[in-house]
Amino acid sequence: MKKLILPFLCVLLLVSCKNETKQGDSNSEDPGKTVTDTIIVEVPAEPVKKTLKEIKEELTAKGFKTYVHVNETTQDTVLMQQYFMAFLKKSAIKMQNEEESERLQKLHLEHLSKMYELGYADISGPFGDDGDISGITIYNVPTLKMADSLAKADPMVEAERLEIEIHPWWAAKGVGLR
Repeated sequence: MKKLILPFLCVLLLVSCKNETKQGDSNSEDPGKTVTDTIIVEVPAEPVKKTLKEIKEELTAKGFKTYVHVNETTQDTVLMQQYFMAFLKKSAIKMQNEEESERLQKLHLEHLSKMYELGYADISGPFGDDGDISGITIYNVPTLKMADSLAKADPMVEAERLEIEIHPWWAAKGVGLR
């Protein structure tokens, strides 16, 4: 009986050691992945950081106007990009029933959401007073003509309930609101 138990334990020990080694092996074909039994774990790569020069060249190639600004106080270098700020102004036409007004407002908000999702608009919103200017949209497009075309595609503008006034606007690329 002792003679049977000893070989059995040796075989068991070898099998368990072989299984441990198999679990810890990494996949030599793809160094970004580690194989653990049958589960594949992907290790995310570091995002590629572009230089200021590379970003400027990409924007220029797409037709955007840019310039580099150095802050005299901090000596920080900032890439400035031209955007287009569209002022949404109330029009003289006010004749519409409540149902039509709600329908147009829904389409207006859908349009602004679509502009944001497609990357054409970076921020939109109404003003908090009852002035002649209802709100703004900041377009992230290379030309005034393109910004004007996108702004005029707004259903509230098409229905002549809002008028558009667009101005070029410069801001530091990638700097968010505080």
